[in-house]
Amino acid sequence: MRVLLSTYGSRGDVEPLAALAARLRELGAQVRICVSPDEVFAELLGRVDVEVVTVGKPKVALSEPSQESQAAQRAAELAAQYDTVVAAAEGCDVLLATGLAHFSSRSAAEKLGIPYVYATFSPLILRTHHQPPPLLLPGQTHPPGVTDNRALWDLHAQTLTSLYGEALNNHRASVGLPPVENAYDFAFTRRPWLASDPVLGPWPETPDLDVVHTGAWIQPDERLLADDLLAFLDAGTPPVFVGFGSTQEVAADAAKVSIGAIRAHGRRAIVGRGWAELARIDDGADCFVVGEANLQVLFGRVAAVMHHGGAGTTTIAAQAGAPQVVVPQAVDNPYWAARVADLGIGAAHDGPTPTTESLTAALATALSPRTLARARAVAGSMHTDGAEVGAKLLLETAAGGAVGR
Repeated sequence: MRVLLSTYGSRGDVEPLAALAARLRELGAQVRICVSPDEVFAELLGRVDVEVVTVGKPKVALSEPSQESQAAQRAAELAAQYDTVVAAAEGCDVLLATGLAHFSSRSAAEKLGIPYVYATFSPLILRTHHQPPPLLLPGQTHPPGVTDNRALWDLHAQTLTSLYGEALNNHRASVGLPPVENAYDFAFTRRPWLASDPVLGPWPETPDLDVVHTGAWIQPDERLLADDLLAFLDAGTPPVFVGFGSTQEVAADAAKVSIGAIRAHGRRAIVGRGWAELARIDDGADCFVVGEANLQVLFGRVAAVMHHGGAGTTTIAAQAGAPQVVVPQAVDNPYWAARVADLGIGAAHDGPTPTTESLTAALATALSPRTLARARAVAGSMHTDGAEVGAKLLLETAAGGAVGR
């Protein structure tokens, strides 16, 4: 069985595919992955020994659309990745896409007549009357007076089609494919897969979509922590980790206010450099900066994790039983912040721009004995077989030959 996994996004879109690829290989499948040419992704995927096909520009160099004209340009750029994806999919039995790979990947699967699956790692983007849709552009608001979630989702689909539909259909016409009327249904399909932990990111029963909930795709990380990091951990009480993952734009003083809040609680700090290039603010011996590291092990040794609220970071911290402070930056970050607060496993910061005072208060909640006990209890209830479930379902989908709908 030959499988193509296709993504275009941040590390949070790529790392789960590495876990899925590893399980697929264990089941005897041949796996190829389309991904942007970012160096960190090549290193990450090298650990699972799969064939990598680079597509598009480095994701780290791209900014998100802030207006309609930029959104249309982005749609054209994403659709233009079709040639690379369709070539990579030749001879494959199934294609699964995540992130922003939907436009090129679904068209490629349709052209080749192979089964197609779209998977997401956050319930936020999936249509349900239980929640309103996410906003598409910075500064956008929901129409005043419209409070019914189904009506809001209808408007969301119309807006998505107005932003992306023309560019998408122009490309589809150029490769001999028919136009699509609804860009939302085309991008996310009527039967999307949700790869989130059922405890941390549940999906409510709803007639709106036929969602396949597999559980989170987490690849066990067996790398050792660096000797200097281990020495820092062993030199005192458990520190607090702060990092913003693949988020590039954070408050200019994010490191300063975060370390200040950590010090206000008499704790040491581990700063994750990330795409925002966080750094130490002085020469204090109570602060250690890390680049690439095994977070699954590291989070098991810290007092709390302060982060942006990415699906992967939130899940790994929850699995480690580490209390969290989520400072949501964009997209699905507010959803995960709310889940952390609702579950009692940490605190959700109000907005993306923290102060030393606001983080000190949030950290007080995270460092309380009650939060620690709750975080450990939730960790014990989380699922660990999501990638295996997803891999088996994907091979069944390939064998069944049902094209994504």
